[in-house]
Amino acid sequence: MADLKPPPGTGDERGTVVTLLQFQRESFVRKVEDLDDEAARSSPVASGTSLLWLTRHLAYAESVWVLGRFAGRPQDVPPNEVPEGDRIAAAVEAYRRTWAAVDRVVDGASFDDVFEPGEGRPTVDLRWIMVHLLEETARHAGHADIIRELLDGATGR
Repeated sequence: MADLKPPPGTGDERGTVVTLLQFQRESFVRKVEDLDDEAARSSPVASGTSLLWLTRHLAYAESVWVLGRFAGRPQDVPPNEVPEGDRIAAAVEAYRRTWAAVDRVVDGASFDDVFEPGEGRPTVDLRWIMVHLLEETARHAGHADIIRELLDGATGR
């Protein structure tokens, strides 16, 4: 697997965050898309984390933050689990559909738009949500790097 570097840039804050999030999304998908389902389900780490679960979890994280909380569409949030008989190709496709839906919401909003969760929880703006998703995706892409290397020796992002 080729080791790709993030695209350099000098754009504004929004462009930088969106570009780097997309790079991390695609890096993650490159780690999993050529795996067979058995390997994607397996876990070489004590926590039991698998590449299939990470794929479903990333779709869940983007959905819950942007579609469910920010856009107020909780019905668009998938469960944070691996369904019985799940396949990695289906999980990757669902993740790609999720990021397209998230991007449509983000494209129509300002980074200064806020989500007010209520119940004494702090208000956050879309900027915070997007940077959190960038951080979450990069973190799990790193987990995918390690799991994939343990499974079959493949490295690169």
